[in-house]
Amino acid sequence: MATLEKAVVKGLAEDKGLYMPEQINKLPQSFFDNIEHLSFQEIAYNVAYAFFGDDVELDALKHIVYDTLAFDCPVVPVSDNIYTLELFHGPTLAFKDVGARFMARLLQYFLKKEGNGSEVNVLVATSGDTGSAVANGFLGVDGIKVYVLYPKGKVSPIQECQFTTLGKNITAIEVDGVFDDCQALVKSAFMDADLNAHMKLTSANSINVARFLPQAFYYFYAYAQMKKQGKADQMVMCVPSGNFGNICAALFGHAMGLPIKRFIAANNANDIFYNYLQTGEYRPQPSKATLANAMDVGDPSNFARIYDLYKGDHKAITSLISGATYSDDQIRQTMRQCYADTKYVLDPHGACGYQALKDLLQPGEAGVFCETAHPAKFKEKVDDILHTDIEIPQRLQEFMKGTKQSVSMSKDFADFKQYLLSK
Repeated sequence: MATLEKAVVKGLAEDKGLYMPEQINKLPQSFFDNIEHLSFQEIAYNVAYAFFGDDVELDALKHIVYDTLAFDCPVVPVSDNIYTLELFHGPTLAFKDVGARFMARLLQYFLKKEGNGSEVNVLVATSGDTGSAVANGFLGVDGIKVYVLYPKGKVSPIQECQFTTLGKNITAIEVDGVFDDCQALVKSAFMDADLNAHMKLTSANSINVARFLPQAFYYFYAYAQMKKQGKADQMVMCVPSGNFGNICAALFGHAMGLPIKRFIAANNANDIFYNYLQTGEYRPQPSKATLANAMDVGDPSNFARIYDLYKGDHKAITSLISGATYSDDQIRQTMRQCYADTKYVLDPHGACGYQALKDLLQPGEAGVFCETAHPAKFKEKVDDILHTDIEIPQRLQEFMKGTKQSVSMSKDFADFKQYLLSK
């Protein structure tokens, strides 16, 4: 058993497993009875207290939550009984902003509490949005250095510039491989005795409990907004899924009492979880490069948490979660059709979520899918598919003015290890 502090500071357990809460506290019914009258920050603080209240001083926890959530995430109607939860209103215009900023503040809290002046080195693998969210969440935070590993040529140009142009305590490492190679390098580093003797390591991927758990805030807030519209009684939540941290956070929320009827995990061509739902067998595969690149994961880490949450009961999992999987051609068609019908611009990831609701929503249900990143982050793809010229938000334009700074790296762990030992 480990404390929250150890789970946050270490990231990955000694046996290569993922940390799980010993228990998940239920929120009182009175909270849900009045949730539509609470602000995003008030809702998030109640959820954070249930998760972390025994391990973090309440004033500090409240400050972390309120500092993290200085923006809104509205639920927006798209078509009949289909809504989107726009998770792209944070600093990097992607859903991972909340988890990254929350973790940065919580890690800083524990470091100050230790009071020994030790420096922590954060390793993070990214297939797109994680790198930018973590880099910007940790930028300039004292006592923390961040190394962002990303697959060469497999993230969008705008995503890349969000973590390669920052400098300061952020180092971008361009790996000659795919996302799974980046993730393997990070996990191998955590298990290496020489590296752990040389430097204090942790992860800001969704394998870290402080990164993925705060994403549950989104789902409570979505429920509150749908309840305000009288649409919460038969609410279905659809989550475009790659490493499965986001939907895992939603399922933790459900275990806390969040009354969402059921969940849909929407995949691109990387259909490992979808196949598990159909067969009961989990068979990781090499990841495939797709239009929805942030979901290009062939061995999603957080499957282990979902499996553990439901004690490995396939029937329990499939009774609550269904799946969908879409090819690049289907994603393109969905984006075009949605734009023609509604004028709503989907990014390739959100398109998977939207189409899954179109295909799987049942009569009487209201569906909410996560639009996980602003479509301008994938401007080249979106403009080519929709024949548009999407305006790039000012925040993204500022990133694009910077100069790329990155370290080239092979996918061989020996090279990565030598690099870190030189630091």
